[in-house]
Order: sequence, then C-alpha cells, then structure tokens
Amino acid sequence: MRIVLGIESSCDETAAALVTDERVILAQRIASQDEAHRPYGGVVPEIAARAHAERLTPLIEATLGDAGMTLDQVDAIAATAGPGLIGGVMVGLVTAKALAMASDKPLIAVNHLEGHALSPRLADAALEYPYLLLLVSGGHCQILLVEGVGSFRRFATTIDDALGEAFDKSAKVLGLGYPGGPALEQLALQGDAKKVPLPRPLKGSAEPHFSFAGLKSAVLRAKQSGEYSDADIAASFQQAAIDCLVDRLRGALAKAGKVNALVVAGGVAANKAIRGALEELAAGHDLPFIAPPLGLCTDNAAMIAWAGMERLERGQSDPLDVAARPRWPLDPEAQAVRGAGVKA
Repeated sequence: MRIVLGIESSCDETAAALVTDERVILAQRIASQDEAHRPYGGVVPEIAARAHAERLTPLIEATLGDAGMTLDQVDAIAATAGPGLIGGVMVGLVTAKALAMASDKPLIAVNHLEGHALSPRLADAALEYPYLLLLVSGGHCQILLVEGVGSFRRFATTIDDALGEAFDKSAKVLGLGYPGGPALEQLALQGDAKKVPLPRPLKGSAEPHFSFAGLKSAVLRAKQSGEYSDADIAASFQQAAIDCLVDRLRGALAKAGKVNALVVAGGVAANKAIRGALEELAAGHDLPFIAPPLGLCTDNAAMIAWAGMERLERGQSDPLDVAARPRWPLDPEAQAVRGAGVKA
C-alpha cells in the first residue's frame, strides 16, 4: 500500500491529508480562515499567507498523529504549487520541499485545478477517463475534457467572473456576509425563482464560454429597486446561473464525443440545486452523473494527495527547485478568450 501526504494552501484553507492508493483517506485536517476574513467580506491575501505559515506545520503533525504514522511511512509528499494566492502557495510548497528533502521522499507539485478535476476519481473507483468536467469554484468556471493525468482539453471558460465569485458577490449585495455562496443557496430555498427577471448571459450563443458579470450586476439593480424580496432575488439568481451552466454544457457534450460520465467538481459543486440540474442533464444524455462528496468539493488536501498519487503511480515527481505558480492553466494550448485575461 502506498501513502501520499497532501498539502493544500492555495487560498484560505490550510489543509493536510494522508491518502492511500486504495482510495482511503487515512486522516485529514482542515483549518478554516473564515473568521479572519469575514470582517473584510473576502479573502485578504496577506492574512491568508500568515495564517498558513502559522498553522501548517502543527496541522501536518496532527494529521500524521491522527493516522498513527510518521513521515518515514509516507511514500511521497504532494503540495499545491499553483494556481492561487502566491503567498499561500509558497508556504505550502516550501514546507513540502523541506519535508521531502528531510525524509528523502519524492516531491510532487500539484496543480490545484487538477486536484479538483481528479477528486471524483478518489471518491469513485469506477470513474474512467475520458469524462466531461464542469469545474466551478470561486476563481474558475471551466468545462474540460479530462483525458488523463495531465491531459485536459478546455472547451469553455469564463470571460469575466467565475460562478463562485458571482455567488459570493451577489450574497454580499443581499447582506448575507462571508462566505456567501452557501448562505445564498439556503436563502434561495425560501424564494420564487421565477419572480425576478434576470438575464442569462450568452445562453443560446454559439460562443461556448461563460459570463456572469452581467448577472451579478442585475442582482444589484434588483436589490436597489426595492421591488423584490431577498429570497426571490437569491432564488432567481441561482436559477439563472443553473440555466447558463446547463446551456453551455449541452454544447460541450455535443462537441466532446464519447465520454464516460458528466462530472462536476470545485467548491460550487456543493450546491444541491446545481447538482440536481446537472444530474437531469446527464440522464438526458444517457450518462452517469458523478460529483465528489461535499467534503471533497471545497478546497482540501485529500484531493491534492490523490492527484499526487495518480502521478506517483505513473512514476512522476518534481525537483526540489520547482517553482510556485500564481497562474497555471490545465490546458496551456487553449486559445486565449476575449475578456478572460488571467482567468483563462
């Protein structure tokens, strides 16, 4: 049995996990920074990096202790090397380098997005390549054909805001605080999704990409009008977002060819209404719908450990001078998208 220690520190979650090649999570610890960032309504990079530096080493020690293991019993050390807030990424990667050097273990630098993309395979051993993936988080909204480890074809990305960002900023408009996405989802349960006439940007367009900036602005105008309840605005926003996702995915499924499943991953994949709509879409295409457990949707170290395991099993590792990367596209050959800039 092989065991990989995973380290995640790309944003505001400090995390460590131990995962086996049999898809067993032996131990996992996550230290949230929500309270530190709540007064600012979003993540402050300097505060996040400092918290990672303070928490990571004792968190790793505690994770090893939970499993009753020492570092000598680990076969490799995997850490997020990007993309993300560069201060936090550097804390995690430097820590992993020190542990790898001290223990003479392989170092595996993991793309955080690949961690999300492969996380459904940690939860479901039956999921085989290729599969069509909707990757939705606070910083990314992409449709990708996952052909294998390190092999991705991007079909769509956002030309402005990611969906998770639109959820959080819309929640802020509604006074729901931080983190806003889960709070908006709960409020939407009390509202009428047909009450507020919100746009569906790019729906029906031949262009394959996403756009959520206009939808977010429409939420602000609806709130300022005073004509609608917050619950109705939340429900209408969520339904508009779902309609955009389903529309874009239909187009991607038509282009993808034969795939083994429709898969969703990333923090926004925890949204139950989105999961329900995608499950219905998959059924209409005679495809299984696969989503990781809720605990593997948001940022976590188990997904980093598993991505490291998939690479370790293929004989892949990285030198100790591998660099942290604030930007790291899964498909570097994908064409640049108008308006997307660094978010592509």
